[in-house]
Amino acid sequence: MLNNRDAVQSPGKTPGFFYGYVVVATAAIIMLAMWGTYYSFGIFFKPLLSEFGWTRAMTSGAFSLSTILHGIGAIFAGRLTDRFGPRMVIRITGLSLGLGYLLMSQTTSIWQLYVFYGVMVGIGMGGPFVPLLSTTARWFEARRGLMTGIVAAGIGAGAVIMPPLANWLILKYNWSVAYVIFGSVVLVLTIPVAQLLSRDPAQMGQVPYGQGEVEEQRPRLEGRSISFRQALGTWQFWTVCAMTMCLGFILFTIMVHIAPHVTDMGISAANAANTLAVIGIFSIVGKVGMGYMIDRTSSRAAWMIGFVTMAMALFLLLAARDIWVLYVFAVIFGFAYGACVTAEAPLIAELFGLSSHGVIFGFVSMSFTIGAAVGPLQAGYIFDVNSSYQMAFLICGVVAIIGLALTAIVKPISDKQIAY
Repeated sequence: MLNNRDAVQSPGKTPGFFYGYVVVATAAIIMLAMWGTYYSFGIFFKPLLSEFGWTRAMTSGAFSLSTILHGIGAIFAGRLTDRFGPRMVIRITGLSLGLGYLLMSQTTSIWQLYVFYGVMVGIGMGGPFVPLLSTTARWFEARRGLMTGIVAAGIGAGAVIMPPLANWLILKYNWSVAYVIFGSVVLVLTIPVAQLLSRDPAQMGQVPYGQGEVEEQRPRLEGRSISFRQALGTWQFWTVCAMTMCLGFILFTIMVHIAPHVTDMGISAANAANTLAVIGIFSIVGKVGMGYMIDRTSSRAAWMIGFVTMAMALFLLLAARDIWVLYVFAVIFGFAYGACVTAEAPLIAELFGLSSHGVIFGFVSMSFTIGAAVGPLQAGYIFDVNSSYQMAFLICGVVAIIGLALTAIVKPISDKQIAY
């Protein structure tokens, strides 16, 4: 394996086989396993409430703790990826996630829920998103948006497969067996598969896809690289953090509470799981479609489309009374969140470059998880007080409008903003 100084391939040379495609496929598989199981928490929600008699706020709190820890972990994961590459990060976090699910199968008290799910699953989920998308950004200059969309589509594929699988396992066996199987799936599909990852093309004697062939596109594909410290001094950095916080607040409120909301309406648990699956299917459409669009316009445009359609979906959810309306909501919402998720890593590359992409992306992702921690917790509390999610969903719609307004003001960093 070659290091950076050993890379001798000329920028314009096209290799017989570009290893970046292996990286993309591997990252998508890991995303499927880790995020698909994580997005299934809403399916386990009512079985846990039924067996142990916990409140929705108490149960949501464990998920919120996990999101806080996975946000903190994302910063360290980004820094480690910048220095050592993604393999080690995925192995460690995959182990924590898999063991967390296995131990969840033995949960009998609330403190165990918070330790096994809140802490161990939270640490595990600190691993996949930032390292895998940051690594993808390093491998591709041209097609960066599309390849990021394909990797992120692994999350959507997981949301299609895992929630219905969790529902089937719970109905056929019980929630404990379902967690054993989920833990096993994570361990098998992360630790061995991570060996195929490589931090950047230089390690394989190659160069990023499109380098030297798309010079006229460079100002759009990648901003001038600045350090993490320099990024902290720009208002664009904090605006992007606020945008992702809005996204996290909305996304995880829905992913945790939509299944309980559907069954509260008297609709079957199978249809509740299918609602999550539809969100997952159309998130793939949003991720790949918007990834393709990003390569031709900008990631900011994808963010704006995402927030507009997300607000539409949330206000539709407030009026939903029938399963077909819920499916329409799921179609629109899935596309919307897919658009925003795909645009995260490319926007950071466009604004701040790649030299500190991992740690900057990690810090921005922590903002996402702060929103993701607050959203489900406040929704659970609102339901406990009002026996309804309507106010929680209305708040999400307002937050989507705030996210749109923040996106509208983002612009490239000027020379005067950077302190050397």
